[in-house]
This record gives sequence, structure tokens and C-alpha cells, in this order.
Amino acid sequence: MTTTAAERAGYTSADARTRARGGLTARGLGLVLALAGLIVVSVVSLAVGTKSIPLGTVWDALFSRGSTTEDVRIILDLRVPRTLIGLAAGVALGLAGALMQALTRNPLADPGILGINAGAATAVVLAIRVLGVGSLTGYIWFAFAGAAGAFVVVYLLGTRGRSGASPERLALAGAAVGAALLAVTNAVALLDVTTFDRYRLWTVGALSGRDLDVLWGVLPFIVIGTVLALGLGPSLNVIALGEDTARALGANLNRTRVLSAIAITLLCGAATAAVGPIAFVGLAVPHIARMLVGPDQRWLLPYSLVFAPTLLLIADIAGRVLARPGEVQAGLVTAFIGAPVFLAVILRRRIVPL
Repeated sequence: MTTTAAERAGYTSADARTRARGGLTARGLGLVLALAGLIVVSVVSLAVGTKSIPLGTVWDALFSRGSTTEDVRIILDLRVPRTLIGLAAGVALGLAGALMQALTRNPLADPGILGINAGAATAVVLAIRVLGVGSLTGYIWFAFAGAAGAFVVVYLLGTRGRSGASPERLALAGAAVGAALLAVTNAVALLDVTTFDRYRLWTVGALSGRDLDVLWGVLPFIVIGTVLALGLGPSLNVIALGEDTARALGANLNRTRVLSAIAITLLCGAATAAVGPIAFVGLAVPHIARMLVGPDQRWLLPYSLVFAPTLLLIADIAGRVLARPGEVQAGLVTAFIGAPVFLAVILRRRIVPL
């Protein structure tokens, strides 16, 4: 029996819809599994450290009241704040990295490309040297203000002229501002021993030594940045087609860039203020997510949101286990993990030239 062209077209359309539903189901299932993995890693973060604690004790500490054993105090006073801060900072770094790579169309972009980390570092070292700030909770607002101020300068420099903002101009402005701020930071820190000692404890990037006051200070910014980031997925997909095509499709490029920049500033500023400048999480995680779900930002952003805190907590757990009874800070472990990803991206020649 022969089929008409209309019938064949109908079969093709039905097959396409079936494949689309299958892809949607697979991605959704993958995200659920990733969330389950994050929960498991979070529980391990509560149980594993310099002193390993049984899972039953972890359960009692979280859900039973009245127990005041040493293990319970370790969990509630040290590991719960550490894990929650790792979750929040990981979410912020993962989303910021994915946004930056989409906005600049540069697969090597990370939170340092727009000078945000450099701005936070400069503000912290000046707060220590000039104002005598000596606590992590005191660093938060200075780090956040420095990150936001650096971004404003970069964006103003990158949008000068009639051509407006572009990935190339923003990247170049970020590199220039970051280099200048790094010089200021090093000069101030190296000229005063006390400033250097306090600054180096923050700049290594760590989850240890933070309490819940640090989390409550940055959480509103992370929540706002997360909502903005997740809402930008469709617009970033259109921009990926090229500026001319995006304009032809009616996309508002300036609006998308401004909202993306605001989200990046909120997320990077909050994460850097809370845990210091942790490298490679924002770079590596979007590439891992892209291998699983492709370039669709509507899926890439949620996957990055889940994978990044998972990676950060794994790095923190590894740092506690590898150097018992001491520990290796999470920022050093993420650099060790992320460096091979950085090299792999370069070797695969998937760099978008500026």
C-alpha cells in the first residue's frame, strides 16, 4: 500500500514529537538523578571529616532534639553551616559560569573574566588595611561591593562607543580592570604583614570557618540572581544564533545582556564574599552539563545549578579526607580538578575566538 506525501509528513511530524518527548523525559530524569546525587553528597559532607560520624548520629542531630553529645555539636555547629554555605556558593558559581559563557560566547569564561573576583579581593584587602576589618562576616559587604563596583566599571568601559556592548569589548575591559585591581591588591597586601596574614586566609577559597551569619548575609542576593538566571534561558538561546538572527527574531539584546550582567554580579559577588575566590567551578561545570544536555540554556542552567554545589562539596570532602587530621581548602582542590577540564577545552579546539 502506498502512502501519500501528506501521510509521510504526518508520520515524520509524529516521530519528531515522540523524539522530543523522549529527550524531555531523559533530561528531566537526569536532573532528578543529579538532585538525588547532590542530596547524597550533602549527607556525606555532614558525616565525613577529620572525625567520621555514623549516619545514625547525623540523623539524630538533624531530626532529634535534646541531644548534646560532641558529635552532635560538631554536626550542628560546624558541618551544617559548612554544607549549607557550600550548597549556596556552588549554585551561585555554577549559574554564574554558565551565564558568562553564554553571554560572552567564550567557553573559557569564568567569574574572573569580568574582573568580579578581582574587585572583591581589592575591596577586602582595603577593608583590612584601612578599616581594620578582621572577621569573615565583616568581609561580606566589602567583597560584594567590590565585585559590584568592578562590574559597573567593566560594563561602562565595554559599552562605550556607538557599537555598544559586545562579548569582545566586555572580555577585554574585564581583563584590563582585573589586572589593575590585582596590582592594587598585591601592593596593599604585601606592604603590611597583618593585612597579608588576614587576607591570605580569605583569598585561598574555603568553606571552613564560616557560620550561618555568612549564609544569611549572602542568601538574598543568591536567590535573586538564581531567579534571574533561570529566567534568561530562552533569551540566551536566541542570542546563541548570532546577533543579526537574534534581532531578526525580535530579541532584545541589550535587555538580555543587562539582566545577565546583573545576575552574574549578584551570584559572583555573593559567592566570592562568602567563601573567597574559588576557581574553576564556574568554568568546568557548564562544560560537564553541556556534554549531557547540549547547548540548550533552558536545561544547561538547571543542570549547572545542581552539578556545581555537588562538585564544590565533593572537593571540600576530599580536602578533609586527604590531609587528616588537617585539611586542604576546597579552593585548592577545585583548582586541581578544574585545570584538566581547562586544558581539555583548549585541546579540543572549541574556543570561540574573540
